[in-house]
Amino acid sequence: MHKSPQMLLLWMTFIMSLVFSVWQALLNNFVIEQAQFSGAEIGILQSLREVPGFLAFTAIFILLLIREQTFAILALAVLCIGVAVTGFFPEVLGLYLTTILMSIGFHYFETVNQSLTLQWVDKQDAPGFLGKALAWRSAAALSGYASIWLIMTWLKLDYVWMYGLIGSLGLLMVLTITFYFPKYNVGEVQHKKIILRKKYWLYYLLTFFSGARRQIFMVFAGFMMVEKFAYSVSEITALFLINYVVNLLFAPAIGRFIGRIGEQRALTIEYIGLIFIFISYAYVEQAEWAAVLYVTDHLLFAMAIALKTYFQKIADSKDIAASMSVSFTINHIAAVIIPALLGLLWLYSPQGVFYIGAGFAVCSLVLARNIPVSPAQGNEVNWNWPAKKRVLLLDNKID
Repeated sequence: MHKSPQMLLLWMTFIMSLVFSVWQALLNNFVIEQAQFSGAEIGILQSLREVPGFLAFTAIFILLLIREQTFAILALAVLCIGVAVTGFFPEVLGLYLTTILMSIGFHYFETVNQSLTLQWVDKQDAPGFLGKALAWRSAAALSGYASIWLIMTWLKLDYVWMYGLIGSLGLLMVLTITFYFPKYNVGEVQHKKIILRKKYWLYYLLTFFSGARRQIFMVFAGFMMVEKFAYSVSEITALFLINYVVNLLFAPAIGRFIGRIGEQRALTIEYIGLIFIFISYAYVEQAEWAAVLYVTDHLLFAMAIALKTYFQKIADSKDIAASMSVSFTINHIAAVIIPALLGLLWLYSPQGVFYIGAGFAVCSLVLARNIPVSPAQGNEVNWNWPAKKRVLLLDNKID
């Protein structure tokens, strides 16, 4: 296997997706069958899952003590351990606690992984590499779904075996890449402070609405499949399988497509599509059409590559690690609140949940039109606030 920073990124992405995809695919059936969850409990669980994402800004303080590469590997290990023990606690409190443990690893890994990607991959290569990473993520998820079929459908083993085996396998793979790959340099020394720059305001807002929309897709679209259309574990796994086959086939091409048409047009396509999909979720009555919407929804989210490449083009190179921590927190502000609140709304009006999702997509569309055709440092937006630009550097206080 070729040793390079890019290959390490791909293998870390593979491990994360392998383990997390199994946890996600089994979650709705597991909580309904084993813990008798309703929409309210699943909303609370998903809100708790996003709390570590909201606290992702603390990653910058951990980086005062350890390297980014080491931090990413440790976070992956925590994710694997959290998934491995999930099946041993099939009750409400146990599920909340194991979800938080898993989520700490997942969100810290995603924060540092995004930072390393933007530092280790050249700007001109970033769209193509991010598309390739999505394909690796999809291949890992397909492997995870194949393991669900093998262990639960063919061998007839229970959830505790599935979670335990996939989490242990992921941990073994983490140990392998730890000793196989050397330590790599990250280029320019990164700021070790929380950084909020006014020139990134558009990226921050787009990130906020992205987090809000993602929660409705991840929490309620999947929950609808089980609650409304009575999808079994095998059927949910098959649906996820289709999602990742589509991504495996098209994600690299989507990355190259974004590189050709630019971030503004790519995000415009994504957000217009999501508006129609969320409205359609509110009215769908056939399980087959719901599945079509779900797959199309998942494919459109691949266009979110454009948000990362937009930031890479406008960012100062030393800001990347700190900005990824802050943006992950911004992404999860809504994510912490929305699942619990909309979980209560779900009890009375599932349609209302999807209308709100369409509203978030409309806001994102308006903001996306403000991205320049050729974004760069000094050309971050088409129109800006009239106030003079200034930088806020926060290090336990605002200077």
